[in-house]
Amino acid sequence: MKQTIQIRHLAPVLFGFFVMGFIDLVGISSNYIKQDFQLTDTMANFLLIMVFFWFAVLSVPTGVLMNRIGRKNTVLLSVIFTAIALSVPFFSYNLVTILIALSLLGISNTILQVSVNPLLADIVPENRMASSLTFGQFIKAIASFLGPVITGFMAWYFGNWKLVFPALALVSVGSALWLYFTPITEEKVVESKTTIKSCLSLLKDPFILSLFLGIVLVVGIDVGLNTTIPKYLMDKAHIPLEQAGLGISLYFISKTIGTFLGSIILMRFPLSKFYRHTSILAVAAIIATLFASGTTAILTGVFIIGLAVANIFSIIFSIALIRKPDLKNEISGLMMMGIIGGAIIPLFMGIVSDRFGQQAALLVLLACLCYLLVNSLLIKIKKT
Repeated sequence: MKQTIQIRHLAPVLFGFFVMGFIDLVGISSNYIKQDFQLTDTMANFLLIMVFFWFAVLSVPTGVLMNRIGRKNTVLLSVIFTAIALSVPFFSYNLVTILIALSLLGISNTILQVSVNPLLADIVPENRMASSLTFGQFIKAIASFLGPVITGFMAWYFGNWKLVFPALALVSVGSALWLYFTPITEEKVVESKTTIKSCLSLLKDPFILSLFLGIVLVVGIDVGLNTTIPKYLMDKAHIPLEQAGLGISLYFISKTIGTFLGSIILMRFPLSKFYRHTSILAVAAIIATLFASGTTAILTGVFIIGLAVANIFSIIFSIALIRKPDLKNEISGLMMMGIIGGAIIPLFMGIVSDRFGQQAALLVLLACLCYLLVNSLLIKIKKT
């Protein structure tokens, strides 16, 4: 880990976070795909599950791969796979090729999320790790926000929304070339026989297990909010879907602002205290949202929740890396495996809402946030 930050090393790695944000393109794409092929909601949602599936399967093996070929080479591999995945639906557009493209995108994004975080940790000082990872999430949020905008522009100006795929594929190629020609000295990996079993054995450490569960829940909260906000607004504020859908945009905006502010605050504010305070704010905001009735009040709650949870993923990840500094690859793979929470928590919320209503679904998110709050109060950051 470096004691100073060199921009020429930092910039291409941070741009990897921008490429990481291309995964959120599946949200807007699924709407077009559903329309083009007259799919049911179940089938359209299945397309999204295809992406999340790979985080459970490949996160830990990617940590093992990094020990074999290095972090930079693993990031390069993932970005090249991203370019290939984005090219497929442009050249051949049918349900089979879409499934192939989404699977490749899920695979590439899994590899990228696992490898780019420890690579960034190699080029920034430890006391700047949390703020740097949070700034990376800010850059990812920009890509997530721009994806639907670019797609809409392609559909409006060129009459072909699928042009977004080759455009972003070219960006991915440019990112790979930029990183390839940037010399980066990686920290030496401790010689060990790293296996999937040894990665999973880290869960025997109660501290690491608590952080892993935190990742599962915070990603579940993020995806759960994205799917529930419109339905909750329609149920409580009695507004049509066209207006209720804007709640998701507001959530993305608040997360973008939150990650940017977090990257600045974490340069001066202790990691554990920031985790604690943002968790308290998130719990308070979702309780207020549960009791809110008007559109403005609900959207205000959504905005504050977005600000509060924006940095928790990066904070938990940073704490895990600090805890096991010699096992960055294994920790990264294990923590990224927790992104499967994006499929588990919303599924559970759906079951609850079908039986008890949308407000009960928010209670599931409240329970998740309460876990994060307790975790932030009990956690003590130290190396082992």
